[in-house]
Amino acid sequence: MFSSKLPAVASRAFTSSSAVKAKVAVLGAAGGIGQPLSLLCKLSPYVTELSCYDVVGTPGVAADISHVPTASKTQGSLPDPEAGAWPTGSEGGLKAALTGASVVVIPAGVPRKPGMTRDDLFNTNASIVQTLVEGCAEHCPDAVLAIISNPVNSTVPIAAEVLKAKGVFDPKKVCGVTTLDVCRANTFMGEHMGVDPSSLSVPVIGGHAGITILPLLSQTGASMTDEEREALTVRIQFGGDEVVQAKAGAGSATLSMAYAGYVFTENVLKALAGEKDIVMPAYVKSSITSAEYFASPCRFGVNGVEEVLGYGELNEYEQGWFDKMLPELEGQIQKGKDFAQK
Repeated sequence: MFSSKLPAVASRAFTSSSAVKAKVAVLGAAGGIGQPLSLLCKLSPYVTELSCYDVVGTPGVAADISHVPTASKTQGSLPDPEAGAWPTGSEGGLKAALTGASVVVIPAGVPRKPGMTRDDLFNTNASIVQTLVEGCAEHCPDAVLAIISNPVNSTVPIAAEVLKAKGVFDPKKVCGVTTLDVCRANTFMGEHMGVDPSSLSVPVIGGHAGITILPLLSQTGASMTDEEREALTVRIQFGGDEVVQAKAGAGSATLSMAYAGYVFTENVLKALAGEKDIVMPAYVKSSITSAEYFASPCRFGVNGVEEVLGYGELNEYEQGWFDKMLPELEGQIQKGKDFAQK
């Protein structure tokens, strides 16, 4: 079962060994998600080279992170190859950031503010993702893409359409990161059950926005009233709003998203290195529902997503949410495809 625990940082943060040789590129590395995500990647024994890319600030971010005593090398690039890079005198630009990458994590984009939905970010973030994925198609077409930029329900289809147009689309290697939904489900259910949330693995399916997020609480075996089930479901679905409101205009979920993005990235690296039984949720091209893209448990292997798994039985309550969620998700998928194809 997938766990949202982060064993690498807890037990191996300051070791000097490296399990595999893998370059991870973080696009949007100077942002609120990108900086802590890059730091966590620097701590991973599965990362040999960490490449930080953003439109501003990345040489400084890379220089700062490079002082953390782990075996991985750190490089920071700006879009203009002549604008400076870290280490000083090294080549910059998107090509340098991406060439040789095994995994590309994309948290780039603008954050939500109070009153905004993920879909309100569409025009700005859609263009950013389109441009960055065009770079991936040219410079690292075989990399696994881990897309965090919202709205994920639309940006993953945008990425796929860009790669199709370039002739390099591989559905095994284009993933939307929905790990944070599982982290929230585990945390909130742990509070409800009075247990350590790291011992839980609550299935969450669908998409990554509002009612398209469907936690399958019936599969946990926990007892709850109808009112408790409703409250937990809605809190998981709109957990991001909780953070946006609490930050009062200063941003959205950045630290928890960085954690979740790192958990996803390290598990992908483990699978690419040949470790077995790596199963975790991801928003991917799927045929298990009528939606072309859908988040469900996936088995990862040396080629990326080896198998898209089913999600088991739904109870009557969950089926009601599922029936409401699917047309909403399909509309957001089509919106992304229309943007990329225009």
